[in-house]
Amino acid sequence: MGAFAKVTPGLMEGFGKVSKVATASGRFTSAQKELIATAIAVAKGCDDCILYHVDGARRHGAEEADLIEALEIAVEMGGGPALMYAGKALEVFRGL
Repeated sequence: MGAFAKVTPGLMEGFGKVSKVATASGRFTSAQKELIATAIAVAKGCDDCILYHVDGARRHGAEEADLIEALEIAVEMGGGPALMYAGKALEVFRGL
């Protein structure tokens, strides 16, 4: 993403603003928001997103059982491909 960010500073600035609003304090805790993002990353099959959001979930206090529950929803929504990425997400969590 670094090379792309260098050639698209306006886009990255805009995306940063969206991210700041989406992750601001609200009804969901930071850990819950990271778990939601992890589930979406798993359903979409984004390896780098999984690494980033699993780390965020853990840093914000999510436990393995929380992650597993979020991954179950990801698999429900994403089917077989999400099942493969769910396993990767759990391995990342355990490796942190």
